[in-house]
Amino acid sequence: MLLIIIGWLFLDSLRSQERAITICGRACKERDVQLLDQTVSLHRVGIRWGTEGVKLRRTYRFDYSDDGEDRHMGHLILIGIRQEELSMGLISH
Repeated sequence: MLLIIIGWLFLDSLRSQERAITICGRACKERDVQLLDQTVSLHRVGIRWGTEGVKLRRTYRFDYSDDGEDRHMGHLILIGIRQEELSMGLISH
């Protein structure tokens, strides 16, 4: 049983990270900025209780640039694979 849970957590984490990269990449493209390193990093994991049951709440951080030389940090929060929050600071594109 423990192996099944570990396997599920691993696959769920991969799916969540792929979803986070897609969301952040799309958000950067819409704002005409560049997603740096084409990746996101997991910053925090928690549990969220809701009407659909227990879901993992993951916070990802990512870096982006509006001119190719500077770096700005944004964050994305996913509950399961559903986007809860996306913040790119005070960017006004």
